[in-house]
Amino acid sequence: MADPYVDSKQQMDLRSGRNWHRELNRYHWFVLGVAALGWMFDCLDQQLFNLARVPAMKELVGSQNVAEYGGYATAIFLMGWATGGIAFGILGDRIGRARVMLLTILVYSLFTGLSALSVGFWDFAFYRFLTGLGVGGEFAVGVALVAEIMPDRARPFALALLQALSAVGNITAALVSISLGSLEEGGALGEYALYPGGPALSAWRLMFLVGTLPALLAIVIRRRLKEPERWQAVARDASSASGAKSLGSFAELFGDPRWRRRAIVGMILASSGVIGLWGIGFFAIDYNRGVFQGYYVRQAREAGEADRDQDFLLQAMQDPAGLAALQERFQSADLISPHAGSRSERVDAERIYQGILELRRPNAPEEGDNRSGAVTIDEVMAKLDESTASRKAQSAEKRRRREDYLASPMSGTPSTLAAHGDRIAARTKVINGSLTRWSGITSLTLNFGEFFGIYTFGRVTHHLGRRRTFAISFVAAALGTILVFGFLDDSTLTIAGVTIFTDVFWMIPIMGFCQLSIFGGYAIYFPELFPTRLRSTGTSFCYNVGRFVAAGGPLTLGLLASRIFENEEQPLQLAGLTMCSIFVVGLLVLPFAPETNGKPLPE
Repeated sequence: MADPYVDSKQQMDLRSGRNWHRELNRYHWFVLGVAALGWMFDCLDQQLFNLARVPAMKELVGSQNVAEYGGYATAIFLMGWATGGIAFGILGDRIGRARVMLLTILVYSLFTGLSALSVGFWDFAFYRFLTGLGVGGEFAVGVALVAEIMPDRARPFALALLQALSAVGNITAALVSISLGSLEEGGALGEYALYPGGPALSAWRLMFLVGTLPALLAIVIRRRLKEPERWQAVARDASSASGAKSLGSFAELFGDPRWRRRAIVGMILASSGVIGLWGIGFFAIDYNRGVFQGYYVRQAREAGEADRDQDFLLQAMQDPAGLAALQERFQSADLISPHAGSRSERVDAERIYQGILELRRPNAPEEGDNRSGAVTIDEVMAKLDESTASRKAQSAEKRRRREDYLASPMSGTPSTLAAHGDRIAARTKVINGSLTRWSGITSLTLNFGEFFGIYTFGRVTHHLGRRRTFAISFVAAALGTILVFGFLDDSTLTIAGVTIFTDVFWMIPIMGFCQLSIFGGYAIYFPELFPTRLRSTGTSFCYNVGRFVAAGGPLTLGLLASRIFENEEQPLQLAGLTMCSIFVVGLLVLPFAPETNGKPLPE
């Protein structure tokens, strides 16, 4: 006779979602582990790009164009992601989940490594596009594989865990950034070339080399992973003489009103979250980098570095013979202005160098010209104004500060130009190393919040349903993003002689929890919308066509920061706050989304 207490307890477990893992056998755990590793490494590669974006852009295109070209590079990466997601999603339905997972891991590993060899923006962007092909394809086949292998009751919890474990990949990337930043800060990097005659071995290039390691997972997938029985049965029907409906067919996906509506709703849901994360959330790393750079600049100013930089600039203007020897030292280096509290507190050294060099007169003055070959301050100012004429006009106050900077008398006894150049380059390397380390810490805390946010979505949606949980997540994402971009500053706390930026340890995890919880919903919800023959195709359409739309997010953020808000104290701050409205789009589409909580997968 059955024990009524045991039966009652089992029913409570079913309703609460407790003990779902007891329904999994050893092969279920193996599949979940392989899919989780594939997605973790996928996210490792994504996050390495976010962490390396600013230093890579500074080296490849110059300090003045970081925000704009960073937005371009991210948009190109997302377009590759979307393209690969669609192509590999269709292949996942047609040739199998396991085979396509193998291909995607090899693709994103190879081209992440090649990104380290970039010498300019366009080859860097090309490698990022190709990396995106593999990154985009892995998610759709991974969640389809797990959804079809798992028992029905365990499915949403297993998918939530799969998505939550992506935080481990992101955290690993953050630890890589922290380690390499510490090496760079200590002067251990930059002394050697990446290859004979190639660029210097910098932290961002080493990050991309680390991204080749996931290729090792392909060996495990090749040897042990099998296709789901659900997919094998549908594949047999599709190849039989009875003429079953075709696998991975876009014609069927959009020809059937039921699947078409679900695909469009899912795509809009994905666009809202992806723009929010890739167009705002991940740029918090860049935003923090700018905020914290101000702290290090103030420290250098208080130590007298601004006066020494001013001496250097005035010497450079009077000594054309020494300029050519300094060009290499100017790459990605910053001069420090004595004007505290303004955006002109840092002046790009390479830009100043080019302005002076272009204005030098190699020939004797023309007849009637009483000026010597030396460059005057007025000429430098005119050249700099001319170079920014296509952008927003410079304010009178900003021009006055810059004129004061150039015209102030020298202080102290100036050293040689070469010594000044070495000092500026060394100081910039230390500051960049500190910023790289704090970028990693920012990513670490963001993804700490991500893990709990994603898994919490899986628990809450079991009780409230998919639509209500999505609604809560979109509202929370907007509020968490406003918290960071509106209120984070460089407040510090010193413990045992170590300076800590305190806001990183509570604001960033809150934003990560809120923004990334939405992605837990995608992993659970999208496979529930489509039948087995269209599951990978439909999931990839939602998640990756949404990325074509979302590619405009980082592009818009970059243009807002570099064009609309370029003269503000923190351009990324205002750009990020402006774009928070994208989360409203996700809320507006929810009434049209079907509720799938507690229902079996459609067939």
